[in-house]
Amino acid sequence: MSIDFEIPAEAKAIREKVRKWVHDECIPAEKELDTKPLAEVLGPLRKKARAQGLWCPWVPKEYGGMGLGPLANALVQMELGESMLGALSMNTQGPDDASMMTILAHGTEYQKEKFLKPLLNGDKRICFSMTEKAAGADATGMQTTAVKDGNENYVLNGEKWFSSSASVADMALVMAKTDPNAPRHKQYSTFLVELPNPGYKIKRNVANMALEGPHDEVIHGGHSEIEIRDLKVPADNLVGGEGNGFAMGQHRLAYGRLRHGMHNVAKAQRALDMAAAHVTKRSTFGTLLADRQAVQFMLADCASELYIGRLMLLHIAYKAEKGMDIRQENSIAKIFHAHMVHKVIDTAIQLHGALGFSQDTPLAKWYTQVRAQRLVDGPDEVHKWRIGKNVIKAFREHGTTASAAGGDLL
Repeated sequence: MSIDFEIPAEAKAIREKVRKWVHDECIPAEKELDTKPLAEVLGPLRKKARAQGLWCPWVPKEYGGMGLGPLANALVQMELGESMLGALSMNTQGPDDASMMTILAHGTEYQKEKFLKPLLNGDKRICFSMTEKAAGADATGMQTTAVKDGNENYVLNGEKWFSSSASVADMALVMAKTDPNAPRHKQYSTFLVELPNPGYKIKRNVANMALEGPHDEVIHGGHSEIEIRDLKVPADNLVGGEGNGFAMGQHRLAYGRLRHGMHNVAKAQRALDMAAAHVTKRSTFGTLLADRQAVQFMLADCASELYIGRLMLLHIAYKAEKGMDIRQENSIAKIFHAHMVHKVIDTAIQLHGALGFSQDTPLAKWYTQVRAQRLVDGPDEVHKWRIGKNVIKAFREHGTTASAAGGDLL
């Protein structure tokens, strides 16, 4: 008897198809962005992707997607992240994807027709407005309020911070407090807001340390500071009922964390490939860099990190396929992949020397971008706190910490 790590033939085939798509279409298309507007590059790319059946990987087929389960989707996402156009080309980019997931799971038929359909079709974008300056990583500290105005509308007031993609969004998924007297995790609700709207004002896009190219603001939409003043939202735009906003938000963020991890694996793989390509061509002091033991050790460390990262995601995908609880593994993986991608890109920069430090390769840009991975969707420290609490809980209940440390593998 043995543990079977064989990927089903169907999933393997779609992974190979997406890998070919990324390398043959998306990465070459990146170079076109130097001379063409994004729309002229992305439009034809998306049309070609849809013609090949490469669209919304995890979305059910009846809604126009590929209908992939957690494992196949993980394999696909671990390819798409190699290119800045990968996820966008197949309409599976964040933060849109996780918001689509929320509406698909909890939206009414009206909401699916009015809001979800244009998102799935790639005609519109959506942002997620949860985080606030005063609350930070504590989502239960949100102060934005939603007060019922008769039976027809809610009126929202407050502020939001780092609402990713708000400046390119046609709609927003906004969380607000509807019942301050309810239990802490039942105080919040989620609303769909059509944009632009005078009650939802983008004060500014918050500048950050990430190097940006000429199209990045359009692709990513920045990270906006939002002022919400007397924002009137129809009651029909309440998603999932009052008091369920926090739970839906956490489910949404859980997928976002995994998607980040999957894309981090892909980005790290491309960085390692670039490093290997460079050291097998570059000689110093009469010796090929690839033949130096110190360089081989550096590559070995990166390969080990990638191996661990892939196994984590595949195990989580397996548990998700079985409907098992993945919260502990999700937090562990979120932290690991954020550090893994930083280490691999940093090593690739070092092996490229001054070329890596320059902006003649994408490595410097990636290096500044991936630093955010240790903050977005919950900072490392919050996840470590949760992980550690679960370790203690497991020991108290079972006399061993194994169940909180991957022990179900055995």
